[in-house]
Amino acid sequence: MQTSGISLLTSQTLGHPQVCIAVLDGLVDLKHPCFQGTDLTQLSTLVSGQAKPDGGMSLHGTHVTSVIFGQPGSPVMGIAPKCKGLIVPVFHDDHLNLSQLDLARAIEQAVNAGAHIINISGGQLTDEGEAEGWLKRSVQLCQENNVLIVAAAGNDGCACLHVPAALPAVLAVGAMDDRGKPIDFSNWGATYQNQGILAPGENILGAQPGGGTTRLSGTSFAAPIATGVAALLLSLQIQRGEKPDPQKVRAAILNSALPCTPADTTDASRCLVGKLNIPGSLEYLFGETVSDTREAIAASGCGCGGMEQSEVESPEHAPIDDLIDATSLAQTVTAVQTAAPASQSQSAANAIAPSILVSTPPSTHSINSQLPAMNSASNFVTASQAPSELADSQLVYALGTLGYDFGTEARRDSFKQLMPAYSIGGITVPANPYDARQMVDYLAASPSESRSLIWTLNIELTPIYAIEPQGAFARDTYAVLQELLAGQIQAESSEEFVERVSIPGVLTRRTVKLFSGQVVPLLAPQNPRGMYGWKINTLVAAAIETVQTTVGDAQEDAIRRTLGSFLNRIYYDLRNLGTTSQDRALNFAATNAFQAASTFAEAVATGMELDSITVEKSPFCRLDSDCWDVKLKFFDPENSRRAKKVFRFTIDVSDLIPVTLGDVRTWSSPY
Repeated sequence: MQTSGISLLTSQTLGHPQVCIAVLDGLVDLKHPCFQGTDLTQLSTLVSGQAKPDGGMSLHGTHVTSVIFGQPGSPVMGIAPKCKGLIVPVFHDDHLNLSQLDLARAIEQAVNAGAHIINISGGQLTDEGEAEGWLKRSVQLCQENNVLIVAAAGNDGCACLHVPAALPAVLAVGAMDDRGKPIDFSNWGATYQNQGILAPGENILGAQPGGGTTRLSGTSFAAPIATGVAALLLSLQIQRGEKPDPQKVRAAILNSALPCTPADTTDASRCLVGKLNIPGSLEYLFGETVSDTREAIAASGCGCGGMEQSEVESPEHAPIDDLIDATSLAQTVTAVQTAAPASQSQSAANAIAPSILVSTPPSTHSINSQLPAMNSASNFVTASQAPSELADSQLVYALGTLGYDFGTEARRDSFKQLMPAYSIGGITVPANPYDARQMVDYLAASPSESRSLIWTLNIELTPIYAIEPQGAFARDTYAVLQELLAGQIQAESSEEFVERVSIPGVLTRRTVKLFSGQVVPLLAPQNPRGMYGWKINTLVAAAIETVQTTVGDAQEDAIRRTLGSFLNRIYYDLRNLGTTSQDRALNFAATNAFQAASTFAEAVATGMELDSITVEKSPFCRLDSDCWDVKLKFFDPENSRRAKKVFRFTIDVSDLIPVTLGDVRTWSSPY
């Protein structure tokens, strides 16, 4: 007999090949039998190598991926086996700490690769669900591109929040047992009451690297169940001629969730919004009632979507009417797949628990419920030093400051030995390669040594790229890097002082391990063109000169203040990696402040101030180009009823160096 809401979906689809799911997790054993016949592509990331049979995060990543993509007839039957998958390794077996910066990289990479849904079975415990700017921006990118992030709520067993699960537009997933009760270790923070659901998370069957299966528990394994269901709902949208809408599917899952009963828990907040309710989601999306769907199942035959009927039948042989909530889904997930022997499951538990333990759930059955940790930017994932392909011709236009690194003690010591002694106040001291002033002098005398340094682009002391000039103009580019570094060490009052730099380039197929152990992608400038260095005050002064004839002296201070605010907001509030089209347009807008200044003149002259900066896809563009509109909105701080003034200029980012198109357009808006 058919069981639960999962059959309502699998009777109609096992997934559409146009629906793309990205799994951000550990390395995955794609040679496991359950993945034979899947459409899975592993993207090259900062984590390289192969899944290890004894690797804690290899087990985690392989298990999570199999819950979604395990093929019919294999040891593990996944929820959405016919969807397209992107494997984006972010957790390494030997180093489990992942910075929010690197998670943001992976999210942007998944969006750029065409993901509709991103599964993240990991997170960082926070006080109030706060996140660093990197991660906020990447999640916002998903929201803007209608990409759904499904993230584990965490296994701390408290009213507390994890990021990214607690960030806006994310679907947080807590864990319930096979009776539909919230599991003790599953988090229930306040934000989850609006954007979290419970899915089965106890003894979930999945693949383990090297072959075989095991059962694991935790919100990590509830998340891919919710991801698989969301993917099937998207697939049904496509099959019915609709455009796949991940955010609408999220709304359907949340709005149809079934509340817990007093028998489930005495604390309703532990149920989050409610339990995953597949028939309710179908009705929300398509107007189908349970009876409508039952008729569709009957018309299609057994309605079990490739599952054997004897495998999915419940112990009580209950009719389908009584098995339409997520409790039944839990039974389906754990029953339709071939279970591993108890001894095999226990050995896997012993292997994984020490390496990814974050909090110990109060049950011996939940020893596998640990969630990979995602730490702040001061702790970084460590990957192999082997080359790693990050992107194919991924253009970057990034802003920041220059730095340098040695990678190893040996390389640092080689510089120390080659650099001449340094004289300070008549006293000669040994060379210090960490002193940027000494390094600048040394590179001026020995320019070829620039190639031996690991140049870095930093934002607020955090390296985001290693820089290695390539091509016929590499020597000239190294010279520009040296000049920019020399400018950064000047006094702030000097006209030669460099406060920020812009670096255009292409992401290579390599990564670099810094002395700290941090692994960063390698950015290759193709030539010095587009590399700039400036001080904000100098840039503002130069920009004002472009509008000097149209403004009076009284307006110069206002323009200076507004333009400075514009630049600082991009540097700090809107800081980004410069990989997405909209971020490259935004960063170029900061570089091309002269054009921005010309837009400010009219608004500032009438007493208005900068209100917001937005970037959106431009409806006007040349053939085969990638154009974005940067909009600057101004408001009158003394008259809230006055219409806002909007200025828009279009930037084409299809080439290595962005370029503005046409004239600045302007209009008034009441909003």
